[in-house]
Amino acid sequence: MNTKTTNKKIRSGLRYNFAFKALAALTIPLVVAACGSASSSGSSPNSANASSNTKVPLVVYSAQGYDSAMTAAFQKATGITTTLVDDSTGPLLTRVQAEAANPHWGVLWVDGDEAFAALDAQGALVQHWEPSVKWTAAAKGLLPKDGSYIPTGLTMAGTLVYSTKTVASPPTSWNDLLSSRWNGQIGMNDPAVSGPTFPFVAGMMSYLGGVSQGESFYSQLKANGLQVFQTNGDTLHALGTGQIKLALIQSSAGIGASIKDPTIKTAFLPPTTLLPGVIGIDAKASAAEIAEAKQFVDFVLSPAGQKVQLSGDPTGDSLYWPVVSGVSPEAAVPSLSGIKFQVINPYTWGARENSINSWFTNSIVN
Repeated sequence: MNTKTTNKKIRSGLRYNFAFKALAALTIPLVVAACGSASSSGSSPNSANASSNTKVPLVVYSAQGYDSAMTAAFQKATGITTTLVDDSTGPLLTRVQAEAANPHWGVLWVDGDEAFAALDAQGALVQHWEPSVKWTAAAKGLLPKDGSYIPTGLTMAGTLVYSTKTVASPPTSWNDLLSSRWNGQIGMNDPAVSGPTFPFVAGMMSYLGGVSQGESFYSQLKANGLQVFQTNGDTLHALGTGQIKLALIQSSAGIGASIKDPTIKTAFLPPTTLLPGVIGIDAKASAAEIAEAKQFVDFVLSPAGQKVQLSGDPTGDSLYWPVVSGVSPEAAVPSLSGIKFQVINPYTWGARENSINSWFTNSIVN
């Protein structure tokens, strides 16, 4: 996985929490990297006088490894000045919450639909719109009833990654991880730091029957020597140096590592939790920027956009399962039909994210 993808999940190591109410009163400087040669105009993207027929800068907040290639391609195809704010999931969500009263973004694009369910509950997302595409069966199961966000690609949360140099017989079930054989040999990311890790934790709680059952599982993992790191890169580094023998990380990170080192393998313990990449559109944006944001979504899911998404981060986020029927994943990505996965309710678990992350920090990390 390339440097950008390794660091994109939480480059700054910031923790995030949807209960950061105090942040809403802060002024957060907007540091952006403009894509293409055009520069942003002086007109405000939230101008009440903006017309849906008027071109205004489209601001994209994204944590995807292919986002720079995508925004550049979109700007070239449409002539719409597209400004990218590229950061990891946690800092971006913190920024979105801090800007709740006066959003600076038009599009938010990160992994995990739990965050979007929470934003939808706050009235922060455009509702009742869906791009006109032919969805895959897996994607259909992720579409919100109120049309408040759009899936753009699928990975798996909590994928088992190991090296054949040190592990000849990997675990085949979640219960196997509790064996003394793996004492001190398992590593994962901190869900309060790594955005895509919370769906893994929530997914285990859902699978095991509830929060208390999930807390018991992770407490047993801790008793068995679980090591918690901040990013995919940190956890993979620990795997590479022999500090751990098993890593529980996002599938794209594991598959990307295996491209670089064929002794690295990925396995999907049943059931693994489906992790969608998701786009949401700011409900407070001007009519013009909302129209452009819809154009952006249409472009991402178009044949041209899918070519960019599948090639923009070849050892990282491009290793996903497409949500558009007829589009094939990269060769390194295994068939989705061979993986037993589950889909958890983002509205149920998104509302619990703060309390679960706090528990994990206090009981597992500390």
